[in-house]
Amino acid sequence: MNDDELWKQRFQLFMAVRIAGLMILAAGMAIALTDLVRPGGWKMLGGILVVVGAIDAVFAPKLLKRRWKQLDQ
Repeated sequence: MNDDELWKQRFQLFMAVRIAGLMILAAGMAIALTDLVRPGGWKMLGGILVVVGAIDAVFAPKLLKRRWKQLDQ
């Protein structure tokens, strides 16, 4: 595998992880603020998903980048 293919795959994984985090965050907001799961919303479950999604969207890509840097050395 050449460098271009490797970096293309890494970029796609990087963006997929970030988008998944944002989707979890959005699902948490929908659960907390709408009647999606139960009438009146489910604030506890929604709040947990918002926090998990935010952490995933922010920190998981940084961990991937750090790991790839270690592999490249």
